Order: sequence, then structure tokens, then C-alpha cells
Amino acid sequence: MIVCEQLYDVLKARLPGSLVRQEEPLARRTTLRVGGCADLYVEPASEEDLATVILLCKEAQTPWLAFGRGSNLLIRDGGIRGVVICLGPNFSAIEVAGHHLRCGAGARLKAVAAKARECALGGLEFLEGIPGSVGGALRMNAGAMGGATFEAVTRVRFMDGDGKAHECEAAQVAAEYRSCPHFKTNMALAAVFRAAPDSREAIARRAREFNEKRWKSQPKEPSAGCTFKNPSPTLSAGKLIEQLGLKGTRRGGAMISPVHGNFIVNDGAATAADVLELIELIKARAAERGVALHEEVEIVGEVREKAKD
Repeated sequence: MIVCEQLYDVLKARLPGSLVRQEEPLARRTTLRVGGCADLYVEPASEEDLATVILLCKEAQTPWLAFGRGSNLLIRDGGIRGVVICLGPNFSAIEVAGHHLRCGAGARLKAVAAKARECALGGLEFLEGIPGSVGGALRMNAGAMGGATFEAVTRVRFMDGDGKAHECEAAQVAAEYRSCPHFKTNMALAAVFRAAPDSREAIARRAREFNEKRWKSQPKEPSAGCTFKNPSPTLSAGKLIEQLGLKGTRRGGAMISPVHGNFIVNDGAATAADVLELIELIKARAAERGVALHEEVEIVGEVREKAKD
């Protein structure tokens, strides 16, 4: 913590226009509403400030973690050591040029879909129900309703571990099902989405149909979205968990949703440990069936230390 305290003083002095905080609670910044604090939390005011944060972390040998809108994320109760970097309002611009939308990493996916609809551009309606940001969608190759982020992205801009910004064609970045390894070590800055001209009425209709389908099949309580990747193209994780008879199972304030088996929800009193216990239970029961489940939700942070007697 001494290193982080020193780094805090340096960041505050070097970045007067950026938000820099110590011991920032992160649970309220996630859709699951669990998790501990970040040693340091930074919202850079510009790419230049972001580069400074990354370089100072490198000099101090302090790890940093990119943080979006906290969906698809489970933070352990002990919090995150090092620096959490969140690209907020200063990285949220959405610009339209022809059939393309250039969007900052901090832009909400819902806002991207709304802007496309406003400009009579279709094909991005699947983004509307994903409760995340463009940066998080790139990191996870987020998808819904049959669409995936990298199927709609043509260019990406990012910053490497040396604080240098780059831009390239999306095809040059290897993306997988619900993952993009490139953004584990590089910070997403922006993306260009490809859309297609369509009537606002048709776009609104598809968006409405997607939303109706989503709210009929997904729980309304706080969650991190789908917990596991589908184990195969013919077997969904939710269906498997239902077959295992685990829907409704509780641990503390966490519960496997009775609505959709692949969602673990928070009744308002859950801890990350409760959620992790359910994750391990599901994986163990699936393994008994000969199925290996892999988390879609990203798990980060430290286990909370037990109090000494």
C-alpha cells in the first residue's frame, strides 16, 4: 500500500484534470453489486493523461486494470490491488460518418444503438440490451440476440503497455467467442461500428422485439449477465444448469436465477464469496455429467482476508 500511496500523490500532482481516488468502493460500479475496493481509481481526462497513468504504473511496477461499466465482471471481496482505470465521459463521444459510427471506449452500448437508430442506421440493435461500454464490449467480444461486437466493428484504437496509441483494422485483432485476448494487455480507446441504412420504424421494431425477448427470459435482479460460456453450439449453459436442477439454489444473498439458470443474481445482501460458491457448485455438478463449464464472467481481485481472533 505504501507504493500506492506514493503513486496517488504523484497522480494527483501530475493529473489535475483527472479523477484520482484512494480506496474506491467498486461494488456500486458493477451490475452485480458485489466486490471490494480498488487501491487507486483513476478516470483520465484525456489520452495524454491515460498514457501518463500507464507509464507511472509501469515505473512503479504497479498493476493496472481497465474497468468499464462493471457488467460481466465479478470482483472478489478483497478488492483490487493496484490501479483501476475507467474511461468515463471524456471517452464517450459518438460520431457518425456515412454508415459508420466512431465511438469512444467509454460510450454506453445503449447510447450507440440509440444514435444509430436516430440516424436511420440499422444492424446495431443487439447492442441496446448489453449493459456495458464500448471498451468492455471489445474486451469481451460481447454479444446478444445473435450478434457479436467484432462482427460489427471495422477499426479499433487502443493504447499499449508503454502508453502509445495505435489504430488498426478490426480484422487484425483476433477475437474469440466472448473474449478478445488483445485487450487483456492493451487498453481499448475507441471503435468504428459498421451499420446499414434502414427505416427508423424497422430499427425500432427490432429493438423492441429484442427487449421483449430479453425481459421474458432474463432476471431483473442485479447480475453480471451470463455466468458461463455455452459448452457447445448445441448445448446452452442455462439449459444444462436447469437440467441439473440447480435453478433457485442459494448461497447467502446470491441465487441461481429461477428465470434463467445461467444468471446468478444478488438479492441485495450477496457477497462475491457467495457468488463464487455457486459458480464452483455449478462447475462441479456439470463435471459429474462430463461437461466442463468455463466462466464467461471475468473474475478479478483478491480474496478478503479473514479477521484474526
